[in-house]
Amino acid sequence: MHSAILRDLVVVFAVAVAVVLLLRRIGVPSIAGFIAAGALIGPQALGWVHSIEQVELMAEVGVVLLLFSIGLELSLDRLKRLWRAIALGGLLQVSLTLASTLGIARLFALPMPTALFLGYVVSVSSTAIVLRGLEARGESDAPHGRLTLGILVFQDLGVVPMMISLPYLVHPERAMQMGSDVFLSLGRSIAFLVLVLAAARYGVPRLLHLVASSRQRDIFVLFVILLCFGTAWVASQAGISLELGAFLAGMIVAGSDYRHQALSDVIPFREVLTSLFFVSVGMLLEPQAILGNAGLTFGILAAVLLGKFFVMLVVGGLMRLPLRVTLLAAAALCQIGEFSFVLIKEVRGSTVLPEPLAASILAAAILSMIVTPLMLMIAPHLAAGVGKHAWLRKWASGRSVEEARASLPPSQGHVIIAGFGLGGRELAKALKDASLPYLIVELNAETVRKAALEGEPMYYGDISSREVLESLGVHQATELILLINDPSALERVVRAVRQVRSDLTITVRARYVADVDKLYRAGATRVIAAELEAAAAVIAEVLERHGVGADAFRERAGFLRKALSRSAQMA
Repeated sequence: MHSAILRDLVVVFAVAVAVVLLLRRIGVPSIAGFIAAGALIGPQALGWVHSIEQVELMAEVGVVLLLFSIGLELSLDRLKRLWRAIALGGLLQVSLTLASTLGIARLFALPMPTALFLGYVVSVSSTAIVLRGLEARGESDAPHGRLTLGILVFQDLGVVPMMISLPYLVHPERAMQMGSDVFLSLGRSIAFLVLVLAAARYGVPRLLHLVASSRQRDIFVLFVILLCFGTAWVASQAGISLELGAFLAGMIVAGSDYRHQALSDVIPFREVLTSLFFVSVGMLLEPQAILGNAGLTFGILAAVLLGKFFVMLVVGGLMRLPLRVTLLAAAALCQIGEFSFVLIKEVRGSTVLPEPLAASILAAAILSMIVTPLMLMIAPHLAAGVGKHAWLRKWASGRSVEEARASLPPSQGHVIIAGFGLGGRELAKALKDASLPYLIVELNAETVRKAALEGEPMYYGDISSREVLESLGVHQATELILLINDPSALERVVRAVRQVRSDLTITVRARYVADVDKLYRAGATRVIAAELEAAAAVIAEVLERHGVGADAFRERAGFLRKALSRSAQMA
């Protein structure tokens, strides 16, 4: 038995490595490669893996660790700032997707229970795949990343009433009993959330300090894993998904002083087991469902991708979001989520979900997951292309949040600050202290509202839009400072600004040295690589602390900055 699972793991990892490396050569993301590897070696294809249940169990552990590690990057305070995306964005996305799916299903004369069930399946996206993709691209904290995260949190909470109602879809005659079950489940969910908040504030930080004080790393790692799995298990008992429980556990630890150590300890386990999850998803794919009923399978796939994409465009319009943010979030959320597997398993073969339809939906769900990483790659180019059309520029610019936007007085010789995070706020303070005029443009509506109430000259919109640049007085400005948290958008923004004004000084904050060259090529005047500046600051401080003069190092760092600038401008 033990040798069988070990053999299967060897096969899984060997094929996964080979397929991922092969597909990476043609630009296919690793997540899609893992799913493709699973489809290849699964029981419905080559059949090289026999211990399916054991692999799926380890894969589920991987998902729990993935969501836990993502939660470690956040905190409950930061989650509070996403309330608009969670409450409004999530509610609109789930309700509109559910309603549209229900309507389409009824047009095809499907019974009401089946139509409602399909609405459940389609309305939920893949938390694991989406957040992993955003994290890999460094876009988790970008405006579309925050919107996507908020909607995913709402979807995971929406799992509770969906699971409650499933037995009554199969047995409608028992619907009268549903009311008490709903109240009981909601009570458990509320109790769990209260427990999480109490633990985050009072219990966990003290326990982490106590465990860390022992200076035994193995005990610390075990305690962190205990928090992760324990919270996920309690969440499942309360009727909430394991994934959401693990995510909340990560945020509990994120509120302490030990989140960085916890993250470094979890990552090795996460990477291995998360890869298994994506492989296990691929193993669920049934080729006969595609070959035998290709019309139905690909029809469902097309309807899901296009339908969910269009729904998010409507959500973005109702929330008055810039087109770029809406398009990127739509591309991220247009797949069917892994929770659909649980739903399908519960009712497969019943009158609610006959077998041929179940197989096609399952295949379409997996194919939509494979497509998602490719959609994330294409979406920035799509957003840039759409924004070029004159009739879409007004929407693309981000229709202003009138109640949150300060009136922008005519200005001359001002600095434009794009992005109002920590760097933007500190720069604004410095300019204000120096009595230098400035205007701020930001894509987070809540940030705009709060800062405008504090008297900051705020504008809500996309800095790459010509209309926004004109409104900010780009022709009268002395400099543009790009401090946005969307690495994929920096080059596009610089090029867009250069098309409007060729002589403007553009200073860009980039994350990595590897990004410097392409930003200079795009037209940036000065690029500050956070990676280089942080390294320079640390080295200088260490040298000075040890009584070694850091002047020589500062000269080398300055020479490197100039060399990067020259090489990029000469290329």
